[in-house]
Amino acid sequence: MNILRKVTAVPTPGIIRSFSVSPTNNATYSCKLLVVGGGTGGCTMAAKFARRLPKDSVIVLEPSKDHYYQPLWTLVGAGVVRVDATRRAEVSVLPKGAKWIRDSADKLLPDKNKVTTKEGHEINYEYLIIAVGLENDYKKVPGLYEALHDKSSSVSSIYDSQFCEKTFQNMKQHKQGNVIFTYPDTMIKCPGAPQKIAYLADSYFNKTNVRSKTNMIYNTCLPVIFGVPKYAEALMKVVKRKNINVNYKTILKEVRHDKKEAVFFSKDDENKDITMDYSMLHVAPPMHTPGFLRNSKVLVDNCGFLEVDMYTLQNKEYPNIYGIGDCTNTPNSKTAAAIAQQCYVLEQNLLSTMQKDEPKMKYNGYGACPLLTSYNTCILAEFTYGGVPRETMPFNQANESRIAFYMKKDLFPFIYWHIMLKGYYHGPEKIRKLLNPFRD
Repeated sequence: MNILRKVTAVPTPGIIRSFSVSPTNNATYSCKLLVVGGGTGGCTMAAKFARRLPKDSVIVLEPSKDHYYQPLWTLVGAGVVRVDATRRAEVSVLPKGAKWIRDSADKLLPDKNKVTTKEGHEINYEYLIIAVGLENDYKKVPGLYEALHDKSSSVSSIYDSQFCEKTFQNMKQHKQGNVIFTYPDTMIKCPGAPQKIAYLADSYFNKTNVRSKTNMIYNTCLPVIFGVPKYAEALMKVVKRKNINVNYKTILKEVRHDKKEAVFFSKDDENKDITMDYSMLHVAPPMHTPGFLRNSKVLVDNCGFLEVDMYTLQNKEYPNIYGIGDCTNTPNSKTAAAIAQQCYVLEQNLLSTMQKDEPKMKYNGYGACPLLTSYNTCILAEFTYGGVPRETMPFNQANESRIAFYMKKDLFPFIYWHIMLKGYYHGPEKIRKLLNPFRD
């Protein structure tokens, strides 16, 4: 793989060649397929097409030097694994047959089949896959950014590699009082995570004999605990058993970490502030798509998400543009499992588009959320569009399971690093048919 950067770089092991581009001589690149984003969806699609197309026909535009397996950050927050175990060098997960331009997109110019970068380069493409995920919008909540960066504060988040280990530090320091967990009023990735970490914290506080002196609070903007009724019913039993106070339609408005206070408001009365003191505060931050995508008005919906057909993943205005993952406006849960299912659909449909044919493969909205309920149990939620359960295992996955816990902890990371990012994993459908040959 070639890595193309603006500054002169010392050759790195695993990189075929590297060269510099001076600020006054910005480069122009051309490719068959441009993949914007080197996260889960971007790596997976680049791997698929780097095998199908001639060398260097695929360019990946991605600024980060590190790649994270973010689904494990919940277990990082609970002290089970370290954040380093979730990280790999980006160069090690991108396909060698692709070019990596380590830079960020600045403007999408779909009428010209062109993307400009923040460093001033231009990339011309025939086909484009947008896979840029979501960004944490800390500034939407006054005081949150400062609280997270204050190492002495009791505010943390498992949604950031910088702060997920701080969650466990705060759990260890907690002795008594309110422990609050939040869910924001925006689309977020892994919507089960804000309550998973609450369940794990409850288990930890029981182990350290402080649970009886702890008031556990889960404040969510949603009107329900979970969007799929089957699993919501099971989770309500967990909440009741663990004695967690759930406040629905309750949104974090401000963090005053110098006073250890969090300010909320209710959707039912937005003019009335609700101030809560805390010993520990875990925040699932508001999220949005990257600015360059939000500013591409011809490509996005009113919320800044890439507009694609919910079944084919093709942009409705520009048939040579597809999207995958969290940045699209498909009405499914934003998870890595969803990308696993989407990647095969996108591959087949983009190949059809390249052959001047109509896309025929359909994504059914599949997503999965392993809902950790303790340090050795998990509810493995699997579902499609409309919240319809579609389970893989030959048992009721709404029941808390040790098997599901170790699948989450050990099996899924192995599949991710060694199979999925190489473009070979398309979700558990074949396994499902093998284990359940007579199930629809």
